[in-house]
Amino acid sequence: MLGETLPSCGWGGGERAAWGKHTLTALPADAICPTASISLREGRSAVPPPRGAAASPDLAAAHSAEGAEGLGHIGLVLRSAPAILTAAGTMKDCNNGCLEECAREAGSNAVMRTLKAKDLIITPATTLKEKPDPNNVVFGTVFTDHMLTIEWSSEFGWEKPHIKPFQNLSLHPGSSALHYAVELFEGLKAFRGVDNKIRLFRPNLNMDRMHRSALRATLPGFDKEELMECIQQLVKLDQEWVPYSTSASLYIRPTLIGTEPSLGVKKPTKAMIFVILSPVGPYFSKETLKPVSLWANPKFVRAWKGGTGDCKMGGNYGSSLLAQYEALDNGCQQVLWLYGEDNQITEVGTMNLFLYWINEDGEEELATPPLDGIILPGVMRQSVLDLAGKWGEFKVSERHLTMGDLTTALEQSRVKEMFGTGTACIICPVSDILYKGETLHIPSMENGPKLASRILGKLTDIQYGREESDWTIIVS
Repeated sequence: MLGETLPSCGWGGGERAAWGKHTLTALPADAICPTASISLREGRSAVPPPRGAAASPDLAAAHSAEGAEGLGHIGLVLRSAPAILTAAGTMKDCNNGCLEECAREAGSNAVMRTLKAKDLIITPATTLKEKPDPNNVVFGTVFTDHMLTIEWSSEFGWEKPHIKPFQNLSLHPGSSALHYAVELFEGLKAFRGVDNKIRLFRPNLNMDRMHRSALRATLPGFDKEELMECIQQLVKLDQEWVPYSTSASLYIRPTLIGTEPSLGVKKPTKAMIFVILSPVGPYFSKETLKPVSLWANPKFVRAWKGGTGDCKMGGNYGSSLLAQYEALDNGCQQVLWLYGEDNQITEVGTMNLFLYWINEDGEEELATPPLDGIILPGVMRQSVLDLAGKWGEFKVSERHLTMGDLTTALEQSRVKEMFGTGTACIICPVSDILYKGETLHIPSMENGPKLASRILGKLTDIQYGREESDWTIIVS
């Protein structure tokens, strides 16, 4: 109650109380959230107080890991509808479109803390499969001996992580992932270096993106470092599946799905993380980069403002298949996704796009579309921006590019290279674009492609251990 003294959890009597160096406003047990009409009545709180704090009959405190003392905000988390109490003493409803903000302030940290790598259970497979030749394997068709699964429920939080023999999943036919695409995935790789050490490339960026996608899909939050540790243990167990090759790798596919056993369109009360591994060969059959041709037609749109284009969700990919097959029917290999009345250039197939050119102001520039909500924040995209920015040899920009900008630059011979970036190919040059019945030739290969080859060489040197970098994590 308001004014109740709770000495063991740091709250003092009265309307204002201090926790560490932060001053907070206490609420009465029957306080009402103004945005969601959530009643904070006795017995409704579902999350225990922080370590060392006694449970209150009225309030359950949850603290975030923000700040040096780890006490950036105090939150109230309810089972019926999550809400938080900020350090300013105001209530926020986490179901009213502030998911990421609320996750930073209090979110489901109490739930996230239940996902612990130290609780990992490992059940080794008794029969091991034969390893394929990585040079002949078709992408994503062969899987390793083990997988990781972690189940979650709104009632109990995250269960113990479990590495087990690779097997089929058992799902209720009404699972929300099957009906409403309440799911997301990630893609990263493990590389066997020239020193025989196994490395992951910037996996923290994958975990960050996966967590953002989870919030957007109303799937449960998780501790990113703990999940990454579980994934590393899985890779260690199946390390002999990491190809002994500097042109092949082990693809890692973390996935989070809603397993709500109901046909109701709602936030799932059950979910599951699973991680599977698949050896993959070289994207290009030879050492040289092979360019692709693109089909640009504004009748298909990959993503739009306010949508999920900046999240890695399966629905984004399934809905792109028809356009991809139309591109093939038109003699092209990939789709160049356009957006808006001015035909903004956004992405290439499932890759981010870069244009290396002399811009309108006569500057040598490497440009890529900005993260404005319709662009996926790719790991390779960020790596290219970081590398080129560090070199400081030309202008590096995140800016909108239109087909009008491109056609004008081609007419004036200002285009040097265009390429896509992604986990699968790393760098993929573009040679031609079919647009409005006309083939636009991109002189990427005539120019080397000097920049694309340089970036590819630098990134693969890091991935395979030829160059030391803090972008990699050594697994074993």
